[in-house]
Amino acid sequence: MAAQPGTGRTNQKQRTRTAIVAAARELIGSGAEVTMPRVARAALVSEATAYRYFPDLPSLIGEALAGVWPPPADALAPVADSADPVERIAFACEFLLRGILARQGAVRAMIAATITQPEAGSTRPGIRFGLIDHALLPLERTLGAADPDGFTQLKRDLAVAVSAEALFTLTDLCGLDPEQAVASAVHTATTLTEAAVRRVG
Repeated sequence: MAAQPGTGRTNQKQRTRTAIVAAARELIGSGAEVTMPRVARAALVSEATAYRYFPDLPSLIGEALAGVWPPPADALAPVADSADPVERIAFACEFLLRGILARQGAVRAMIAATITQPEAGSTRPGIRFGLIDHALLPLERTLGAADPDGFTQLKRDLAVAVSAEALFTLTDLCGLDPEQAVASAVHTATTLTEAAVRRVG
């Protein structure tokens, strides 16, 4: 059966796109700085070619990170049997921040790009929100039912503490080493959650 016109070209485009994403994923896994020129060199394409497939760095990083983070239920499997929201949020916070440290080149690039291009913010994975929601499941029938606004505010407060921005503030501006920074963020997250638990205790 003869190949359909354009099939070869379509396949080549797909191979090129796959190579660019794979190169980005490898850079992300190394923890190195992730830039479009670096990705293009690793993928053996020109920077212009990389930009034809991905209009900006956030869109490329977003695709490269797709599937790298497990679903919240899988991430929190070690505390699945715990009904203690404080224990669960501590685990979720540490899980997220250690994952960020392992991929900080990409995370920093994503943050930098979305600060200068706020409209690109929608390309950020938003992993924290799923982890926070899942960690706080035990509070849905208590705080969530008794004080829905307070429950929503707790999630917002935690979104500030359980974040790459908080982690990099602690390492870059406060001078903490990564272990100290993770411990500090976990302390903040658990303190916020403990206060919420006491309100419905």
